[in-house]
Amino acid sequence: MSTLATPASAQSPEQTPEQTFEIHASAHPVPDEERAAALAAPRFGTVFTDHMARVSWSQATGWHDRRVEPYGPLQLDPATAVLHYAQEIFEGLKAYRHPDGTVWTFRPEANAARFRRSAQRLALPELPAEDFLGAIRALVGVDREWVPTGEETSLYLRPFMYASERFLGVRPSLEAEFLVIASPVGPYFAGGVKPVSIWVARDYHRAGAGGTGAAKCGGNYAASLLPQQEAYAKGFEQVCFLDDRTGTQLEELGGMNVVVVRADGSVVTPPVSGTILEGVTRSSILRLLTDAGHEVSEEPVLLDELRAGLADGSVSEVFACGTAAVMTPIGRLASDDFDLVVGDGEAGPVTTRIRAELTDIQYGRAADRHGWMTQLL
Repeated sequence: MSTLATPASAQSPEQTPEQTFEIHASAHPVPDEERAAALAAPRFGTVFTDHMARVSWSQATGWHDRRVEPYGPLQLDPATAVLHYAQEIFEGLKAYRHPDGTVWTFRPEANAARFRRSAQRLALPELPAEDFLGAIRALVGVDREWVPTGEETSLYLRPFMYASERFLGVRPSLEAEFLVIASPVGPYFAGGVKPVSIWVARDYHRAGAGGTGAAKCGGNYAASLLPQQEAYAKGFEQVCFLDDRTGTQLEELGGMNVVVVRADGSVVTPPVSGTILEGVTRSSILRLLTDAGHEVSEEPVLLDELRAGLADGSVSEVFACGTAAVMTPIGRLASDDFDLVVGDGEAGPVTTRIRAELTDIQYGRAADRHGWMTQLL
């Protein structure tokens, strides 16, 4: 069954962006009991809602066919460009159920802007911000019953775009597909918020100058999997990468930015200079730290200086941050030639306080003084 809003290729002046999406309802939605069981104990990225939002693009027609359709497999020709040349990008954000039952998301315009920057770097078409948010609103509107209500739960939203043209040849694709899928999730780390152990990689680098480090593309994450696997084998939970030029400066984890808190209350984090992803959570945390009176600087973090600070106590906390995990305290930092505990090995007071402040804003328990939240329903 299809409910036609308007011709999907155009938006009339009286329409909101989400109203341009045709709704093709699933004939086989997940039964209520099964959905309730999934929402009662959501695991990160394993269960998905009944629908997905989609917009197609071609060089000849531009963006067209805006629709919400049943969630299901994608049919790809073996010669589809993305399978051979990795021309794809993605984003991650969450929808939060507030105490009054309304549903909100956090700084989606920042994700939309980063999605456009990633598209430009990967030679993909740039999606208008109104389509990015319109797709999210349309999907969450249809699958509103999938937004969980439990502590530390949310509906994780994964917008992504891939080169869909059927061809073999090293050039930008002339066709692309943009989709949004959604998954009810609990805490990123199943054991809850607790310090993680970090292995500092010396033989691998996440990105290099002039590369795709500032873009959110799958290739960056694929390159981190082998060092991540090796870290697991050593008994560590995550990997921190150093800069490719000197091998002396912290950059970021495989999927999170890193922040250092000194004993005097000042805070430092590596600058976003083309090799580090410009995290939405990162920038929000830096703003909250500044509001709280911390001196915040974005400058190179030298590994040797961090090691010395951990040894003499002048560095009191280190944490990682990103959309999925929000803020994760780092309790141990090690590599081939050192193994150091961060502070007392537990979550520090700054990490704990700022994480609580940020999540209180996201879940509607505290005032949104910066105007970060956008209501979806």
